[in-house]
Amino acid sequence: MAYIGRRPDEIFRAQAEHATFTGDGSTKTFDLSVDAPDNDADLAVYVDNVRQEPGSSKSYTIGADGSGNIRRITFVVAPAASAEIYVINPGRDTSLIDVSDAAVTTAKLGSSAVTTAKITDSNVTTAKIAADAITGAKIADDAINSEHITDGSVDNVHLAGSIANAKLANSSITINGTAVSLGGSVTAGTDWQAVTVADGSTTLTAAAGKGYFLDTNTGVIEVFFPTSPSRGDTILLVDYAGTFATNNAIINTGTQNVDSTTTRQYKLATNDTVAEFVYVDSAKGWITRILQAAGTTPTGVFTGGVYDTDPGFTAATGGTVTESGDFKIHTFTGDSNFVVTKVGSTCGGQGGPAVVDYVVVAGGGGGGADGSGGGGAGGFREAKSCAAGSYTASPLASSTGITLTGPGAIPVTVGGGGAGSTGCKGASGSNSVFSTITATGGGFGGAGSCTKGGDGGSGGGARTNSCRPNGGSGNTPPVSPAQGRDGGGNAPGNMKGGGGGGATAEGVDGPTGPMAGGAGATNHITGSPVVRAGGGGGGMNGTTQDGGPGGSGGGGNGGGNGPGPAVAGDAGTANTGGGGGGSGGGHPGRSGGAGGKGVVIIRYKFQ
Repeated sequence: MAYIGRRPDEIFRAQAEHATFTGDGSTKTFDLSVDAPDNDADLAVYVDNVRQEPGSSKSYTIGADGSGNIRRITFVVAPAASAEIYVINPGRDTSLIDVSDAAVTTAKLGSSAVTTAKITDSNVTTAKIAADAITGAKIADDAINSEHITDGSVDNVHLAGSIANAKLANSSITINGTAVSLGGSVTAGTDWQAVTVADGSTTLTAAAGKGYFLDTNTGVIEVFFPTSPSRGDTILLVDYAGTFATNNAIINTGTQNVDSTTTRQYKLATNDTVAEFVYVDSAKGWITRILQAAGTTPTGVFTGGVYDTDPGFTAATGGTVTESGDFKIHTFTGDSNFVVTKVGSTCGGQGGPAVVDYVVVAGGGGGGADGSGGGGAGGFREAKSCAAGSYTASPLASSTGITLTGPGAIPVTVGGGGAGSTGCKGASGSNSVFSTITATGGGFGGAGSCTKGGDGGSGGGARTNSCRPNGGSGNTPPVSPAQGRDGGGNAPGNMKGGGGGGATAEGVDGPTGPMAGGAGATNHITGSPVVRAGGGGGGMNGTTQDGGPGGSGGGGNGGGNGPGPAVAGDAGTANTGGGGGGSGGGHPGRSGGAGGKGVVIIRYKFQ
């Protein structure tokens, strides 16, 4: 049937209820006679012709009455007395017209009308996607992860080219306990190394799975095996030059056994040997397979991981022993023996060299009497060689130490200081000796008529007012480097005695003043700087003045000539080899100072 205008609704609609109430100033709730819609906004409530806004924080709310029907209006604030309350109740909710399932066809949708924003997540299922409808161009980069790929669904046909190593879960594979990076390489079988040539102190640290050609033509080669081997580790050694009988290949297994024994050192001593070592466990250790008559055991022992042909570090006793880092220092202040119990290697070997460094200082010369010259310092001999370490030597040091030839006692002589005189010249100091090294005692201080200073390691100073103006000669007998310097001279009529010579400087001449003894030599052989072998100061005669100062390194001060009795010269410092000071003049009986006793110091590497 046709209609003019809109077609009538086919659903009957209830008429709206109109309800009125009068406020009393206290009542907040008012009940309607028919159900109200659930939506507060569908109800129109007026108070004194003013429409009220629904809501618990506004004017009113709609809720259930005592019977559970949605009919009760509850005001937030009770309407005033006599207020007119007017309610328009439609009796139903405002609603949208529902569209039946499958009622909207694609023909009813405009092009591009449905956007991704209009599609609920996960609402498009595989049943809604036509076969082959999604191409690679429709898939975003990295949009498909492993959980969206069915196991076994990607075959070789669907792989383009190859899979990069970076796309694989593992970055390496393990072969015989060794990890090999993907794309890397591994040597199948033994990994043979370049020839190792002995140079006299050659060592080789071997690794599992490798073979080594050993050329012992010019010396022994010591091979250190891995410290923490694993079962099946294999090492091969080959006599490259056919000289193992002349210069052995020495095997050092550290803490691991060899063929179930605790003989943890092994030597290969047959020419043209090919030896294979396979590690089993801590009990058996390395088992051997040798293509020769036998692998013989060492004729000596290892000490600190070094074979007996390269025996490690020197060991000795004697004197007062101190340490400075890896070095031992033996200090002798009297005659004794340096007793060698073990000899180290040569310079450049595995252990400490069989060479010792030394300082040998002789006794200083004594000062003379009655305005005399100062005593010369004892001779100063020193060596700093390959065994030295990092200490600072004096300018007089030789670069050649004493090479130890074997265990045994080496005598040490420490020279005494020369006596000071009460009536004439002083006495020269005594020599100090260690092995082939002799330091000569210091020359005496000149005294008496026409007496020059004595010759010696360092020369003594000349007497005051001397007709023999020369000081004594140092470095007598001559050695290189020089063991001392000349004593100071004088001139007739001069009242100042010459200073005794020191290890590094001559004594000051009397006429020049102040008659000082020559300076000694500074070195650090004991681990700290010490000055030794200073000359004695010259004595004063005929003039009221002090005597000359002793040289640095134990030289005694010279005696002065005061208004009272003359001052005796001071003694040189013990165990420095310092020269004694000359006495003051004009008062017989005042003695020159005695020379200081010498010292012998030996240093070597012990660890």
